[in-house]
Amino acid sequence: MTASLFPTEYPTLVSLQTIKMHSNESDFDFQYLCFADAGMILPFEADFSPAVRLESARKGEELPVLITAAEERLGAVVAAMNSVYQNSRANVVFTIVTMNDTADHLKLWLSKTKLKNIKYNIIIFQPELLSGKISKDPQTREAAQPLAFARFYLPTYLPTAERAVYLDDDIIVQGDIQELFETNLKPGHAAAFSEDCDSASAKGIVRGAGSQNNYLGFLDFKKASIKKLGMRANTCSFNPGVIVANLTEWKNQNISHQLEHWMELNTKEDLYSKTLAESITTPPLLIVFYKRHSNIDPMWHVRHLGNTGAGNRYSPQFVKAAKLLHWNGHYKPWGRTSAFSDVWDKWFIPDPTGKFHPVRRHADDS
Repeated sequence: MTASLFPTEYPTLVSLQTIKMHSNESDFDFQYLCFADAGMILPFEADFSPAVRLESARKGEELPVLITAAEERLGAVVAAMNSVYQNSRANVVFTIVTMNDTADHLKLWLSKTKLKNIKYNIIIFQPELLSGKISKDPQTREAAQPLAFARFYLPTYLPTAERAVYLDDDIIVQGDIQELFETNLKPGHAAAFSEDCDSASAKGIVRGAGSQNNYLGFLDFKKASIKKLGMRANTCSFNPGVIVANLTEWKNQNISHQLEHWMELNTKEDLYSKTLAESITTPPLLIVFYKRHSNIDPMWHVRHLGNTGAGNRYSPQFVKAAKLLHWNGHYKPWGRTSAFSDVWDKWFIPDPTGKFHPVRRHADDS
C-alpha cells in the first residue's frame, strides 16, 4: 500500500494567520501557519517564531523562493538573496530553512542591513525527519548537511503556493527571477531542472567544464533495484541546485514520499555510485524525475564555477551574460581560491556580528 504524503504523513494546513504589528519604524505583518495534528513529526518546527516578517513595499502576486541557511555558509545565503532581490521588481517572498542555532544570527543580519525590507519566512528544519533515510558514512559530505534535503519537501514548507523556485546558497542571480519562475513546465511535470548536457553545450562553455553529466555517475547500475527501472545509464543527468517546481503536481504525484522511498532503500542496498559522484541528494531526484521533468534555460543555471579551472573555461563576458551563476564544486566564492569571486563580492553584505568573513588573498598577502 502506497503511503500518502498529504494529509496522512504530515499535518493538514488549516489556515495562514496574519497579525498586524507596529514598530517605531513601520507597520509590518507577522504570519504563521496553523496545522491540524500538530503533534505529528514535521520537517520543521511547528512553533517557529517569527514565522514570517512581511512588508508591503512590493505588490502583485507573490513569487516564492526557498533557500537553506547553514551557519557556516550564512554569508552565501545573504549574497544570494540580495542578488535575487536587487535584480527584480517581483514580489519575492523567501522561505529560509535553517537550523535552530542559526535563526537568530540570520534575523539579525537581515534586519541590520539593506535587506531589512525583504519578505521572508524562517523555518527551523527538524533533522529527525531523516532518521533511517541517510547513511552515517562520514565520507559522504552531505550526511552531515541535513539542510541539503529540504528541497525534497517543497510543498510542506510552501503549503499555499502552486509554484516555487528552489535555490542552492552558492548562487548569484543576475537576471530577473520572474523569468526563471515563469519557466514552462510541460503538463504532468512537477519540476524543471537544467540538464548537465545542456550546460556543456551552452554558448561560451567548453566541454569538460563539469565532471559528470549522465546517470552512470550517480547510480550503481549493477544493483537489481536500479536495473529493474529500465533507465538508460547514459541518460543526461541534471543539477538540482536550481529547481522550478509545480507544487500542485508535486503533491498529486506524492514526490516527497517517492524520494524518501529511494533514500531508505539506499541505506539498505547501497544504490548510489561511489566512483564518479559523491552526491546523495541528486540520485533520488534522478530516479523519481527520470524522463519526467522539464528543462530550465541553460543561461539560468551556469554552473561548475566551483571546479578547478573554471576561470579558464568561462570568459568574463560569458559570466556577465549569465542569468544565474552556481559555484557548485569544492571552491566557493567566499573562499580563497574560487574563480570569479569578484562577481560574488558585489552582492555580499558584511555580517554585522563579524562572525562571517570571506577569505581573500589580498587580505592576507598585503
